[in-house]
Amino acid sequence: MNEDAVLEILKRKPELKAARSKLEAMQPGTYCIHRSWGFGKIISYDDTDGKLIIDFEGKEGHRMDPAFCVTTMDVLAPEHILARKQTEPEVIEKMITDQPVDLVIELLKQYPNEAATGVELESVLPDVVGEAKFKRWWTATKKLLAKDPRIAAPAKKTECYSVREEPVSIEDEILEDFSATASARRRILLAEKLLVALAGNNDRAEELKPILESVSTVVAESNQLTASERLHGAWVRDDLATLLDRDDPIEPAVETLVQDTHLLDEIASALPTTLHGRLLEVLKQAHPIEWKEITFNVLKNSQGKLTTDCINFLLEHASAKELSVTLARWQTEQNLRAPVLLWVVKNRNSRKYSALLNDLISPRLLNAIFFAIDYEALQTAGTRRIPLGEELSDDSDLIPDLLATADPETARDLANNLMLNQGFEELTKKSLLARFIKQFPAVQTLVAGESEQVSERLLVSRDSHDSRVKEYEDLVRKKIPDNSRSIASAREHGDLRENAEFKMAKQDQTILLSRKAQLEIELAQAQVTDFTDASSEQIGVGCVVTLNDKTAGEEIVYTILGAWDGDPENSIISYKTPLGASLLSKQVGDEVTVQIGDHENTVVVKAISRFVDQK
Repeated sequence: MNEDAVLEILKRKPELKAARSKLEAMQPGTYCIHRSWGFGKIISYDDTDGKLIIDFEGKEGHRMDPAFCVTTMDVLAPEHILARKQTEPEVIEKMITDQPVDLVIELLKQYPNEAATGVELESVLPDVVGEAKFKRWWTATKKLLAKDPRIAAPAKKTECYSVREEPVSIEDEILEDFSATASARRRILLAEKLLVALAGNNDRAEELKPILESVSTVVAESNQLTASERLHGAWVRDDLATLLDRDDPIEPAVETLVQDTHLLDEIASALPTTLHGRLLEVLKQAHPIEWKEITFNVLKNSQGKLTTDCINFLLEHASAKELSVTLARWQTEQNLRAPVLLWVVKNRNSRKYSALLNDLISPRLLNAIFFAIDYEALQTAGTRRIPLGEELSDDSDLIPDLLATADPETARDLANNLMLNQGFEELTKKSLLARFIKQFPAVQTLVAGESEQVSERLLVSRDSHDSRVKEYEDLVRKKIPDNSRSIASAREHGDLRENAEFKMAKQDQTILLSRKAQLEIELAQAQVTDFTDASSEQIGVGCVVTLNDKTAGEEIVYTILGAWDGDPENSIISYKTPLGASLLSKQVGDEVTVQIGDHENTVVVKAISRFVDQK
């Protein structure tokens, strides 16, 4: 596009004057990147209709208005890495394979101040490296960038990679950051990072001495550290001392930091996963007699990789039989926590753990899973995901595996537990019940029975509906959580077979969950009415009825209201009672045989009026 063409565009659109240099750069043979169509090459400019002709990948000969391209397309300089991929393909391919850091540096030089965020680099590099291998290539390259003295790597994703004016080694950068920070936590992390960077190199030992002294002071004196951070710091301190060939003891020793067993769950859960094995070894050294019991306690409350590490540690130390017995006992006592149950079901087909887990895979384990999911749902506010519930839903073989040895009655009981469980949405329950029905068709009657219950509508007053809702909310927010805490507290007292407090709490739980399920069904059936639809022509819900009792020789007045409005002392009856149901649809003059108390009486409908008219 020549100067005359540029001037013509600016004449038509004066607002593009600021983009004149970009328009002038749109020359035939120039490479470009469009926001929608990606990488392309400008082929020519058509003076007749004022359009650029651009070849995009898969869209050759595309015609575009230069004025439109100003905001949607970047023109690449000849030295840009994408342009060079076309003009110097062999050079760029060699850099991709053998000099990935040099490739990134070349790209950074195209940005202002030779700096760009990871997101900006990731928007260009896939086109250079290739989508198929980019992810693996970029993961490896980022590690090289972090170590290269020519590159300042970001501490956060939002910060930039930049080319340094003077190369700085990773060790020097860490030492500089260490000196600049007063944070005890950051000093420990930087010292650990320095150990990795040195990788056993003793050439800079003199520079490490003040680092060791600083970390030792932090571990011994800082009040900024949690118990897990202090232990982590002590390990970093000891590793520094080993690198410096110091064999004199430094206080506090790591063994003293794990003496308080009440803190171990907190310590273990907060430590980096790479340190779990080291923690378990220290526990064995610090507690030579009780280490197995302590490790089992850590396992009991563990989750994720810590669970695997505890299991492997016990197996490696000839404790397979004790581990098997303990897991079976926890299952019997309903002491298997959700994360450990998740580990069990995920590893049930593993050869390594088959001898350990085979006896656990049973209907009883499914009951423990339902209990754990329900308990977690009660403890969890909002809609936070329950991993064990998701695993039960996602693993289509899990329920069939657990029901393999079940009888029909057990399967029915478990299906009923599922229907009452608060940890699943209704659609998920139906999906899981389908797996029950596939193995035990008789379970279908449970689902059919529930459907029939829900299909019937209940007419209720606003006051009675609000009262039921209030009762339900009190159950869900207070009584059931309180009961769950009581169960958890009772469980800590030991053997559940002789634990009266636990049994009472479990009985209360059955009653509470049953009432909750009943309220859910009733509220789902409920249809609130204000009784304004009642008629004075025939008896219906919302009518006041005057009856002449021929048997007793007296006149009786009843008010027939909603399903939950019964108040016999004030002659208010629910339309769902036998008396109320027998009067429905009757008119003045009709004779009806009704059950009043223990007697059958014959009554005649004398008058019908509307309840709302008498308020």
